[in-house]
This record gives sequence, structure tokens and C-alpha cells, in this order.
Amino acid sequence: MSLNAQVSAERVHIGFFGLRNAGKSSLVNRVTGQELSVVSEVRGTTTDPVRKAMELLPLGPVVIIDTPGLDDEGTLGEERVRRARRVLDQTDIAVLVVDAAAGLSQADRGLTQLFEERHIPYVIAMNKADLVTVPENIPENMIFVSARENGNIHALKEKIAALVRSVPPARELIADLVSPGDAVVLVTPIDSAAPKGRLILPQQQTIRSLLDAGCIPVVTRETELARTLSLLREPPALVVTDSQAFGMVSRIVPDSVRLTSFSILFARYKGDLRTAVLGAAALRQLKDGDTVLISEGCTHHRQCGDIGTEKLPRWVRQYTGRDIRFVFTSGGEFPENLSPYALIIHCGACMLGEREMQSRLRRAAEQCIPVTNYGIAIAQIHGILDRALRPFSALHAEWKKQQQ
Repeated sequence: MSLNAQVSAERVHIGFFGLRNAGKSSLVNRVTGQELSVVSEVRGTTTDPVRKAMELLPLGPVVIIDTPGLDDEGTLGEERVRRARRVLDQTDIAVLVVDAAAGLSQADRGLTQLFEERHIPYVIAMNKADLVTVPENIPENMIFVSARENGNIHALKEKIAALVRSVPPARELIADLVSPGDAVVLVTPIDSAAPKGRLILPQQQTIRSLLDAGCIPVVTRETELARTLSLLREPPALVVTDSQAFGMVSRIVPDSVRLTSFSILFARYKGDLRTAVLGAAALRQLKDGDTVLISEGCTHHRQCGDIGTEKLPRWVRQYTGRDIRFVFTSGGEFPENLSPYALIIHCGACMLGEREMQSRLRRAAEQCIPVTNYGIAIAQIHGILDRALRPFSALHAEWKKQQQ
């Protein structure tokens, strides 16, 4: 991925929902101008959510999601419905596609209630308008369209674009922690799990954010960190490290220099840093036989020394001195029922959208399961959480008070 490309997790996600045979897939194809979804007269042709990252005028970079019909039947149909509902956790803007001839069903109304409960802006697209007489007065969030006749598609896209503009802007990743002209050292270990020939996404995004802020990113490995610092004419404003090198980096970087990790930055950017910090206290309360869920937002081939499946479990067992059991999830997998877990340790979620990460945090809070983050947990284990929180002065003060 180039520094100019926008990753899917940073794009507005637009989900198309509705009953079988309402014409969702046909409408998606019209809106995107591509044969994105298979279209058939057979009910239930779309069996799994179909995603496409693209540039869509006048919207810009988006992810379009076509979902299975929410009235699917049978055991397999129930699984399809469950997957379609899971898409709600990722959806920034919803399009409810309704067969205009059939009108709004009870299931459609139930969907609009879900949108409203989750604060998802939505538009109701009454499809197959060529088969009905369009009423003169319709709600502001409704539009009559025809996928078959390509009718009113541009107006639908304009309505979606207006909703996109209502989505709050993304939070700051790092720019609010530094000033233009500041040098920021980024410590990026190149180990066996690093992608060959490129940097991992958190590193790329942090570099781009610093460049946009007029800062000077200095990238080095932990093995060259001491030499890098000695070459700088003045101390950097901030050092950001990969979490797995936290211990080594904290010993090299002078205590007067602020230090944090990519994972902690992303905990604030995508999730809730305060929740992650308070959740780390649960590490001290783990007991023999407890189960900890370690969840990664990305999917990758596990290698020897993997931080999520090998290093974190080892460090947690050493820190607690307890016989802890671990369960691992990745990508879109995240349990509905979290009651079996004493603690959740989540990655920085660079591959997840903010809405999906917030949904996971909300689910954990509703079930009273503490959640922390890779970087926070590792800083706690290595005894440097105090230092890692100093760049976030208000939260650092709150945490210090909690420790007294």
C-alpha cells in the first residue's frame, strides 16, 4: 500500500440491506456502475456479504457492502442473516432497499429501528419504482428508484453523499501530540513476522500523519535506535515504538523524552484509550484457570514469534504467575458471548473501522468484561505504563490517581 492510498478501514462503509428479492444487488450494481453482485430472479442469490473498496463519485473512497436478504430461511439462511446483521457493526451509512410494490414490511421497519438504535444514518430506497405510481409526498429519508430502468440512481447517490458528509471526521492519530517541525522517532522492528519489502499499516499511517502535520519522522530499527538518537542535534519530541520492543526501547530513550507505542496510538484513534488503560488493571486480578481472549483485527499467516499467539501469552503468564488459558480470534471474528473470558486483549485495530471497534468495546462493556490493548498490556507487564501514558496528560493524571 502506498502512502497515498486509503485503506479500507479508513473509508466510509455503506451497507445495502433489505429482504430477499428487493433488488439490493441490482441497485448496488447501478450505484457502483459495476457488476459487483450476482443478480438473479432466484430469491437469496446473495449468500454472503460482498465488499468492494472503490472510489464512488460524488462520495470519494468508500467500501460498498451488499448483504444477504434478512428474511432468509432454514439453518443456512439463519447463518446468512446473522452475517448480514454483523455487517451493521461495520456500517457508517445504511441503504434499506425495499420492493416498492410490496411496501415497507415489519422486517424493514425492524431494520430502521436497528439503524436508529445504533445511530447509523440511513436512506430508504424504494426500488422497482417503474412498477408503481410514486406518491407525491414521501419522507425526506426515502427515495423511489428503479434499478432496472436506472431511474433516480444519481439522486440516490446524492442522498447517500449527504449522509456521508454527516459522519463525524476521524480522530487525530498523532498530530495533536506534536507540533510542526518536531522530530519524531519511529522504532520499527524488522523481524520474521514483518511483511517483506514494506512497513506494516500502523507505521505507514503514522508516517503519513506526521508528514501531513509538518513534522519530521525519523524511522529506525530498535537495534539502531541508540545510534539514531546520538545523530539528532536535539532530543525528539516523541518516540513511538512497536509494542514488542517496548522494554528495550524504554531503556535506551532518555526518561525526559516522551515515549509511547503504535498500538497505544491506535487504541485512542479507533477505540477508547481510557477503557484500555483501566482494563489493564485486570491483568493483576487473573486467577489460575481464567481464559483471556486475544483478538486481532487483521488476518495473517502465524509465524514463529508471533506477538499475539506467542509473545503476549508468554508475557501474561510470566507477569501473573498464573495458569492462564488463551483463545485467539482474527479478522472479522469476535464472539457475541464474551462471558467465558476474564479479560480481552485487543490489537490496535488498524485494519478495522472505528465503528466496528467501538461496537466490540460496547459489547464487552454490556457484558462487564474488561478490555485492554496490546500496547497497554505490554507496557503494564514491563512496568512502563506510567511512562507510556505521559503523552496523554489528562489520562495519565487520572491513572496516577487510580494507582494511589
